Amino acid sequence: MRFPRSSGVLLHPTSLPGDHGIGDLGPAAHRFVDWLAAAGQSVWQVLPLGPTGYGDSPYQCFSAMAGNPLLLSPERMLEEGLLEPADLAGARSFPEDSVDFGPVIEWKRALHARAAGRFLDRGASALRNELDAWCASHAHWLDDYALFMALKDARDGAPWDAWPAPLRGRDPAALAAAREAQARGVFTHRFLQWCFSRQWHALREHARSRGISVMGDAPIFVAYDSAEVWAHPELFLLDGDGRPTAVAGVPPDYFSETGQLWGNPLYRWDAIAAQGHEWWIARMRALFEVVDRVRLDHFIGFTRSWEIPAGATDARNGRFVPGPGAELFVALERALGTLPIVAEDLGVVTPEVEALRDRFAFPGMKVLQFAFDGSPDNPYLPHRYPPNCVAYTGTHDNDTSTGWYERATPAERETLRRTLGRDVGDPAWDLIGLGQASLADTFLVPAQDLLSLGREARMNFPGRPAGNWTWRVREGALDGALGARLREQTRETGRLPA
Repeated sequence: MRFPRSSGVLLHPTSLPGDHGIGDLGPAAHRFVDWLAAAGQSVWQVLPLGPTGYGDSPYQCFSAMAGNPLLLSPERMLEEGLLEPADLAGARSFPEDSVDFGPVIEWKRALHARAAGRFLDRGASALRNELDAWCASHAHWLDDYALFMALKDARDGAPWDAWPAPLRGRDPAALAAAREAQARGVFTHRFLQWCFSRQWHALREHARSRGISVMGDAPIFVAYDSAEVWAHPELFLLDGDGRPTAVAGVPPDYFSETGQLWGNPLYRWDAIAAQGHEWWIARMRALFEVVDRVRLDHFIGFTRSWEIPAGATDARNGRFVPGPGAELFVALERALGTLPIVAEDLGVVTPEVEALRDRFAFPGMKVLQFAFDGSPDNPYLPHRYPPNCVAYTGTHDNDTSTGWYERATPAERETLRRTLGRDVGDPAWDLIGLGQASLADTFLVPAQDLLSLGREARMNFPGRPAGNWTWRVREGALDGALGARLREQTRETGRLPA
């Protein structure tokens, strides 16, 4: 699917400013949308929006369809009468420029329990009817998710493979008893997902009113400790006890000499096909309800996946196994129509990957930081981009462009200088200029590069298990002067919205 010539900003909501330790869907998010519009941008890219688990990674979520309650805005809940002013009194002080996930989780969970309990005990009938109707329309994933999370809460967060065997194996009598015993917890998680839906859709409608499309992100794989794997074990490579026989990752590459051991269970693509691809159709339908475009992470995995034996300590001793190929996307198109998908095709792109991407006219991705190895045939050089692609200075997995340049080799620096036709000034804005001027239909820049920030602002270090996803932009950093500079460059390169 071709997108109009445009540009935008990559900024996950957790990175927004605010008083509650983590960016959320409240006033700062609405102000950011206004800033994007004033700066002439038309796309806001976010990372996966699901509820994060161990390591706080948005790519390892407790559900592929639920929203992250940590993104709920206390201010919005206060406006809606779901919280009271006293609930926000005595809030602890949090860092401005980073997320300290432990204290944030503790603070937000206490607020959410208070709001859910109050609503359960005396919720207004109109809102209660709205909640019930929303829950009924999302029951195909919400019922399993809410029970899954309530059972985790009752067991201090233990993964589902550590639960008693009847619950692990989803014995009907055990599940019925659990729903009754954990009724309050089940309600809490239903309530929080309804709150998330209300806040997110208000934000998305505001974005639409300002001409901003939201581009979401979907990992190809789901976390092992997730509602989907627990509820649908027949769709994953698990043994008789429900444990993975092999896990996903990638072989050694640019990011890691030992590869990346993600640990996600691999799909039984034959079982998914036998069910008419219903699970993937439901997943993508849920995504398109909340975003306008979807970046499919690790698109390469739809042609072949790197299968690593369960228990391996790194990803070197894996093997490639075939993916579903075109069959899956034919089924998705048949059920959902034209697919506004961006293929994350970074890495070893085989002819099979290119053929699958091009058959469905999915734009691929180009990253400028990969361009300057000195080869005139490097596909990431900006003058080599096809129009149907999405270009970036860098992604959430890269260093910031300033950080990249500080560690670039002399040869890379010289290639950048020759590409610019002048000396390098501000490397981040030099890359932004190259990307904006390219033929790529869409150009996206991480907010860190707009601010010319260094390595300290990097969002993720692939292969590092902790300490990622914490960066936040300071209040006022994305100001009018920066917006005017971005708007002028966007105008000069023909990317202003019509």
